[in-house]
Amino acid sequence: MDNILFVCTGNTCRSSMAEGLLKAAVAADPLLSSRYTVSSAGLAAFDGGGASENAIRALKEDWDIDISSHRSKSISGDDIKNAGLILTMTRGHKNALISMFPHAASKTYTLKGFLSDGGSNPSAEEYDYSLDIADPYGMPIQYYKKCAHELKDLIDKLVEKLKNMKGF
Repeated sequence: MDNILFVCTGNTCRSSMAEGLLKAAVAADPLLSSRYTVSSAGLAAFDGGGASENAIRALKEDWDIDISSHRSKSISGDDIKNAGLILTMTRGHKNALISMFPHAASKTYTLKGFLSDGGSNPSAEEYDYSLDIADPYGMPIQYYKKCAHELKDLIDKLVEKLKNMKGF
């Protein structure tokens, strides 16, 4: 089975919500559940922390997805080795991850880049920051819900793309 790894900064908001959303979609589809596993990690995570309360609340209230058992983890070489596809929340995350693990470059994309054009990486002058997924950390619940809805739309598109792929 191929593992899809989501990466953000602290692994308490964006990547944990993306993981929860995709795990729910994979579990509901026999084809996907036989082909993919899903995990997440953070570039600056404190191992063992929970998902943020507002991230838990956003997914539970809007889709009845429970990520309360999520535990944050810092990215490791094993995570990279075990991932068939690595999807980051921002280009900054992507660049940092590739700097840390250069051998992962061929399987590392921003989530939006993977869904749009395969993850091109324009120069800083050309970069459109709207392609990043904004971090709701420390913000009121409405920001978490806005982020969660953006992630849900992206995960729905990812599911359709995965159904048409033969693996990584």
